[in-house]
Amino acid sequence: MKNILDNFEKEQIKKLTSKKSIPNFRVGDTVKINIKVTEGERSRIQSFEGVCIAKKNAGLNSSLTVRKISYGEGIERVFPFFSPAVDSIQIIKQGDVRRGKLYYLRERSGKNTRIADKKRGDEQDLYELSENIEQKDESKVENEDSKKDTKDQDVSEEIKKTEETKTDESKVEVEKPNNESKP
Repeated sequence: MKNILDNFEKEQIKKLTSKKSIPNFRVGDTVKINIKVTEGERSRIQSFEGVCIAKKNAGLNSSLTVRKISYGEGIERVFPFFSPAVDSIQIIKQGDVRRGKLYYLRERSGKNTRIADKKRGDEQDLYELSENIEQKDESKVENEDSKKDTKDQDVSEEIKKTEETKTDESKVEVEKPNNESKP
């Protein structure tokens, strides 16, 4: 029975995501959600921009909670990912947080609600990331080999310099006894 439900959910998710794309965002990111609003016979798109304070991954029931401050009052809305009312989701700013739920922002106001900005770059597939990691490991090995070569060169140069100073000191020592014997 569970397999039937899982398969049905997967099919529905494929149908719903074929029309729109959901970006890979995290909690703490500032997002802009465009919602389809119908008023009588007219329909329009209204945007809601705020900080994502919670994200719930539960198949078709997946949702996100967005919080914004409007006229000094905190407003939170819960948006289902796969709702036909949600037109699109855009990432405005990426935040650097260490928690899964940011409910502590409810008690804060003003500058205390700021979240540090972190530039993570474009999100990539898991497989693309694993290929990049392998390439970085190869380049690290090459860099380490070149660093060893430069260290060996630096050590040999230092040895030459110390030998030169030793020979200069020995020349000075040889000259000193000659100067003392003259008077």
